[in-house]
Amino acid sequence: MPLIQEGAQAPDGSVTAHTGETVKLSDFRGKYVLLWFYPKADTPG
Repeated sequence: MPLIQEGAQAPDGSVTAHTGETVKLSDFRGKYVLLWFYPKADTPG
């Protein structure tokens, strides 16, 4: 998959929230979204 250019619209995708619910990027259309990635083990560093 090619890199997304700065300022371009992000492609729709889905993830599993900490609640177990599936959340899609399109669920937040028109709102600001911050994606925060971290290791599943929540390890420092």
